[in-house]
Amino acid sequence: MEIGRVRTVDYHTGGEPFRIVPEPPVEIRGRTVAERRVFAMHDPAVDGLRRVLCFEPRGHADMYGGFLVPPDDDGARLGVLFWHKDGFSTACGHGTIALGVWAVRSGLVAAPVDGTADVVMDVPSGRVTARVHLSGGRVSAVDFVSVPSYLIAPSVEVVTRRGVVCAAVSYGGAIYAQVDAASVGLTVTPEHHQELIALGREVKWALDAHPVARHPDDDRLSGVYGTILHESLGTTAGGALYQRNVTIFADGELDRSPCGSGTAARVATLAASGELAPEQTLVHDSIVGSRFTARVTVPADGPAGTVVPVITGMAYPTGEHVFVVDPDDPITPGFVLR
Repeated sequence: MEIGRVRTVDYHTGGEPFRIVPEPPVEIRGRTVAERRVFAMHDPAVDGLRRVLCFEPRGHADMYGGFLVPPDDDGARLGVLFWHKDGFSTACGHGTIALGVWAVRSGLVAAPVDGTADVVMDVPSGRVTARVHLSGGRVSAVDFVSVPSYLIAPSVEVVTRRGVVCAAVSYGGAIYAQVDAASVGLTVTPEHHQELIALGREVKWALDAHPVARHPDDDRLSGVYGTILHESLGTTAGGALYQRNVTIFADGELDRSPCGSGTAARVATLAASGELAPEQTLVHDSIVGSRFTARVTVPADGPAGTVVPVITGMAYPTGEHVFVVDPDDPITPGFVLR
């Protein structure tokens, strides 16, 4: 595989990696980001580059990243194709937050010393915004303004090896099943991570071809992307709804962050059930203790039950790389052990 030198800038959001590729050394065709995703899924060069940067020995089974591409039009500053070990996803909130920080820190988007700067992006599921907050010239937080999100089904029975579980299904840029971890005797804690991965995979694949997994307008967005195992921790002293979750996405990847698009799906579910009031905040912790906060806005022209989640988090750089592939290296593009 001849890909030359590939420069990446690596970030983490809540512990979840995001490998930014500002200038992918491959042609990614399409008029829109959504079309480019379809092209990337089937093009050997683009998918081969994903594998090189995601698979061992340059990555690992839980690696995540994105190729920067042109936006759909002048209304956005950049476009991005999100990827993981199994392919290209339709949405990524933690990646959007990381890209917001990177765009401001790199100077791609001008920002005030004190105030906010909007980094508008086109992603396969639509147009999103990373609203970057600055104080004294330093980024302090990022709001991920998601695509419109909604509940698809409040409860779908799924037969698993742990018995029948009930899953809510919602859309938050991707379609997620959501299961109360306590209903199967689990807690969202590191010592249960293998059991959580196994159950998450079961639920995802059981529902992936179910009618609830069909997007009503764009079949490219169909399919269950992941399973969110959640647990209630009551409310905070300030009255915020407090939950912990782990999202098992793709085929068994465990999100170290509270999951941005997954939090959007949870917000849609909780708003539809009345558990999250319009003025209330959701405090959403991850399995490793990192935190997002979220609230909802209701679009004036959206269908009943549709909300626009706003999810706040922070990302930090972890390194920069220049990757190469030796033409004599037999372990190319690499491997994954899960």
